[in-house]
Amino acid sequence: MVDSALIAHTPLFAALPPGALASIAHAARARQLTRNDVLFRQGDEATELFVVESGRVAIATRSEDGRESLITLMEPGDLFGEMGLFDGIRSADARALEPSVVVVVPYEPVREILEQQPRLLWEVVRLLTARLRAVDEALADTVFLDVPGRTAKRLLDLAGEGDEFQLPITQEELAGMVGASRERVNKAIAQFVRLGWLEQQDRVYRIKDREQLTRRAR
Repeated sequence: MVDSALIAHTPLFAALPPGALASIAHAARARQLTRNDVLFRQGDEATELFVVESGRVAIATRSEDGRESLITLMEPGDLFGEMGLFDGIRSADARALEPSVVVVVPYEPVREILEQQPRLLWEVVRLLTARLRAVDEALADTVFLDVPGRTAKRLLDLAGEGDEFQLPITQEELAGMVGASRERVNKAIAQFVRLGWLEQQDRVYRIKDREQLTRRAR
């Protein structure tokens, strides 16, 4: 059994009554991961969903020749793996980017609660809608933004509200998120540094001109 507070703060489970929440927490377990541990692969059978307690998990797809494209990063409090509730198949890979702890929630008690309280399915719909919107936005970025524009947008996403941040992924993984080669992404970052919009020291970045970087990301 795990602490129900973490589960209760996820969009999918926030509306659950205390009894149902306790049932989910009782069935859940914590799992510790080291960097590059794989939770699941695209095409695997899906039987459980996950909530990140600490660390970061990358959701990614792979091409036939083995190239990886990072779709998104899951951070503490984020829930993932819910799509398999409906078709039982994993649509992407999930891999730990650093030492992490995830809460593993089996599908069966979730399905039982959804059958007992079908109105909660609207929470699943909202969650899946948000995923689809994120995919639509990523596709639009690929069409309408060049590599420097996509690089600026990903750096702003990774920075969040702060101006200084440590890149939580490798340069190769960042390139996968941008959808370009590592060389082209590094060239874009070097350009931002020359323009005085960004400072870089190894994997530590500091945004010097958020306004200009934001304009470049549009």
